[in-house]
Amino acid sequence: MAAYRGHQPLNGANSSSSRVICYLTVLPIFLAAFAFFLSWKGEYNDPNIIDKIWADGEGQLDSPIWRNPPGPSNTVRCETRGGVKLPTYPQRANWRAPVKQNPGPKISVTTSTSGSVEQLVPWILYHKTLGVDQFYLFAEGKAAAPNATSILRRIKGVKVIVRDKELEELQARSRIWNETWLSSFFYRPCNYELFVKQTLNMEMAIAFSREAGMDWILHIDTDELMWPAGVEDFSLKKLFHDVDPKVDTIVFPNYESAIEREDIKHPFTEVTLFKKNYDHVPREVYFGHYKEATRDNPNYFLTYGNGKSAARIIDGLRPNGAHRFHNYIKPPNEIKHVEGAVLHYTYCKFSDVTSRRDRCGCKPTKEDTKRCFMLEFDREAFIIAKTRTIPEMFEWYKKRVVWYDAEAKDKLIRRGLFMRIFAPQLILRGYEETGMITKVMTVGDMEDEVDIPGNNRSDGATDREELGTPTVEGGLRPHAGFRKADHIFLTDGHAAKQ
Repeated sequence: MAAYRGHQPLNGANSSSSRVICYLTVLPIFLAAFAFFLSWKGEYNDPNIIDKIWADGEGQLDSPIWRNPPGPSNTVRCETRGGVKLPTYPQRANWRAPVKQNPGPKISVTTSTSGSVEQLVPWILYHKTLGVDQFYLFAEGKAAAPNATSILRRIKGVKVIVRDKELEELQARSRIWNETWLSSFFYRPCNYELFVKQTLNMEMAIAFSREAGMDWILHIDTDELMWPAGVEDFSLKKLFHDVDPKVDTIVFPNYESAIEREDIKHPFTEVTLFKKNYDHVPREVYFGHYKEATRDNPNYFLTYGNGKSAARIIDGLRPNGAHRFHNYIKPPNEIKHVEGAVLHYTYCKFSDVTSRRDRCGCKPTKEDTKRCFMLEFDREAFIIAKTRTIPEMFEWYKKRVVWYDAEAKDKLIRRGLFMRIFAPQLILRGYEETGMITKVMTVGDMEDEVDIPGNNRSDGATDREELGTPTVEGGLRPHAGFRKADHIFLTDGHAAKQ
């Protein structure tokens, strides 16, 4: 009996071990089957394809780039571009995206540009994805070419205002010329002149935005992308919807591109490394690694570091230079966004240096370049472009702009000064894979009378007629929008009361 009892625990142990082994065998099989089930059930069939968003201009993408497309394959492939393997997304050939039904606050973006349409279309597409409703493009140079304006004006929500004599005469009557807050920039060449143009254009865009019923306005350049980090659905509409009604303006600190190759052709889809702004970095981290992040350059950032801002469209709103808004009636209640930023893709291409040779008439000296450029790195780049050979310029560019050292980059990423941001790359690659960018460019080649969905208006006017009609000389003949702007811009008017 004693021997029999002695065997009891052994049998119990064997039984327990068998059950554990059984569980360990069955559990992975169950989890694998469950994962397969979730993957198989993950496809959706949404009739609201991206074309509807593009044509109707209503709603925004509900984080489409993070969703899996129909079908079992979700493989990211690579292709070689510029000698570097980059991801492609062939499974997005039939990409579908739901449309948000709640429109949220109406958002306008204004910019002053001379860029090519190949640069502008992806920039517009990206910001449409984030929820921007209206674009006011003040165009000159390449952006004002007839083919470019034809393409841009056919995009729902895009207004192109060509800089011509008529526009300059209208802006010459702005009340800004009789005020002191911008006077130190008047009648100075190059960057100072551009800064004044941007400010005058912002003033007009505010007036147009009010007439269009917009709630918020942003001013950014076409080498910048908004990055609404920390916001549900990666949505600017959600971001502005959640802002306290007492807040008038929001400052978005800028992050600056840190390029890793010297042969970049498409910054928005090839650059993923960024230097964070001081406002988003602990003080001890910033100053502790300032020298490493700055290298041999004059400042932490190559160019500006004070961010860009958005403003609620209310009575008295005015620009306060190209980076801020102010108010004629009351000081604005301004906050700084704790996560969102403006991604600044600066000096991403070697041609950004070489093109400076013919941009200004200043002499290539330290003293004379102060008349033309506000920022020290811009002055240095101008002098290099004017005085060095192409090979010498290229060596300077690689040393001062390109980040080759993987160990240094990894260290600064770990410390929190640098960070990887993939959202713009993924969103715009998605548009590339679906052929949307090509489609927009093709639409721009159609004849004027071809009906473009979403451009019809109840009053029979087209988008281009709302602000002005092209004249024989390619300018704008004022219509209602310009007349209203004229009423606001006159120096003897009271813009704050309009």
